[in-house]
This record gives sequence, C-alpha cells and structure tokens, in this order.
Amino acid sequence: MLETALKSLTTFFATIGPVEAAVLFATLTPKMARPERQAIAIRATLIASVILGFFTLLGGPILNQLGVSIAALQTAGGVILLIIALDMIFARPGGAIKLTPPEGAEAQTREDVAVFPLATPLLAGPGAMSAGILLAANASGEPFGLAIVTASLACIMIATLALLLLAQELNRVMGITAQRVLIRVFGILLAALAVQALFNGIKASGLIPVAGFS
Repeated sequence: MLETALKSLTTFFATIGPVEAAVLFATLTPKMARPERQAIAIRATLIASVILGFFTLLGGPILNQLGVSIAALQTAGGVILLIIALDMIFARPGGAIKLTPPEGAEAQTREDVAVFPLATPLLAGPGAMSAGILLAANASGEPFGLAIVTASLACIMIATLALLLLAQELNRVMGITAQRVLIRVFGILLAALAVQALFNGIKASGLIPVAGFS
C-alpha cells in the first residue's frame, strides 16, 4: 500500500500543481489585503476538494454505467496525464495546467477568483479529475486502497491551501528557476506514471498482448 500512497501523492501533486497555483494566485491578487486573500484561498481549496473528491469516488462508477471499461479508463487517463507531463517537462506556456489567454483576461476582471479560475480549472482541472478517477480505478474497488487514494488527495489539498495562504511570500522567495526545476521534476515522475497506466490499460484490454507489461 506504500506504493499506492506514493503514486497517489505524486500524481495529485503533479496534476493539481500547488506551487504553480500559488504563484498564479499571487499574480491575480497583488493588491488584496491578507484576510481577503486567505478567505479566497480557503474557499477555492474547499470547492476544488469537493470537485476532485466527487470525481475520485464516483467518476469510475459513472463511467462503468456508461459502458467504459477499466482498461479504456487506464489508457485514456494515461494519455491525458502524459500530455500534462510533457507540458510540465518542457515548460510550455499555455499548457494543460495553465490558463488560456481568454481565461487569464477574464480572471483579471473578476472580483471573485475563488471559483474561477482558482478552484477550476487551476486546481480541479481535467488532469486532476482524470488522475482521481484513474487512481481510484487502480485501487480495484478495495476499500483500503480507495481510502489511501482519498487520504492522499486530502494531504495534497492541505498542502495546496498552505501554499496559497503563503502565496505572496512564496512568490518572493522562490525564483523562476526554482519553480521550473520543481515542476520539471514532478513532470518526469508523472510521465513515468502515465506510461505505466498506458501499459496497464493495453494489457488489461487483451487486444495487444505484450510480454513484460505489469
């Protein structure tokens, strides 16, 4: 179960992106008073936690009702996570875990950034939702395994809240280089997990039997 916990923590950290979210949050709220920023951070984290918790616990069963197999889910989740990992590794501007230019422009003009863009799509984005569903599916319906995935999500969201509360200080202390290095390291780890998910999905499908997949 240690493997499940480490995999869940790494995947959620990479797809939710607490450090990047904190940096973007600091740029969106430069003139706000600390109490106002704290209220927004708490609200956004709670909303994102509810969204990701829903997809983690109920996303798989809903897809099963739609006739989507675990193999298909693993393969699709692997593809999505691999795309996100490549964006992280090559630090592509406007990648899968960033805001598009129209979203960024809208965010600058909104009085409340807690729901958009902070809670979604920055924290609870497509990658994080897919990661939750995929990790829960890999638990194979075991209550203990699902509990570990859920607890890992809770740990990452707590860490995310802490970083958001310290966003201004973090933005001053961490340089661009340090941020990029951290994002690239987790991007490489996420890429490995994504490829493994692809292997597992292909093997489970039985369509292309390949020796050595596990």
